[in-house]
Amino acid sequence: MRSLIILAAALAASPAMAASGPFFSLHNTNFVVLIAFLVFLGVLVYFKVPGVLGGMLDKRAEGIQEELNEARKLREEAQSLLASYERKHKEVQQQADSIVAAAKAEAEAAAEQAKSDLKKSIARRLQAAEEQIASAEASAVREVRDTAITAAIGAAQDILAKQMTAEKSGALIDASINEVKAKLH
Repeated sequence: MRSLIILAAALAASPAMAASGPFFSLHNTNFVVLIAFLVFLGVLVYFKVPGVLGGMLDKRAEGIQEELNEARKLREEAQSLLASYERKHKEVQQQADSIVAAAKAEAEAAAEQAKSDLKKSIARRLQAAEEQIASAEASAVREVRDTAITAAIGAAQDILAKQMTAEKSGALIDASINEVKAKLH
């Protein structure tokens, strides 16, 4: 109502009022337009158009609010899904890191085991080689000793054969027989 009064006052103070002739006449177009406008506003108020428009605007605001709430809800769900995927990604990354670390540790342990086995194998082979060398050395010493004994026996035979006479031979045989008798009885 207050707005209608202000509107009427604004129209009353218009330059049209300064024109010649009475303002409140049906021949004055400004007056006719003013009356038509006021009737139009009255019809709008009578049919409660401002309330309907307000209701429509309220419904639209409620729809927008519902959409905002739904969007907020979807955003929260998306954030929770993102957090979940990031957690899973971190867990998978940690598992991958632990698998890599375990594989490195196993590889290092296998390398150390291989080194240890290689050292043991080398030690066994060195021991076997030393034993073969010792055996070959002992065999060579035996062979040299046997050869030396054979040579000494041969030389002693030659010397004894040259120095041996029948008398000496008989005396040695008798001495050997006496010695065997003494040992047997």
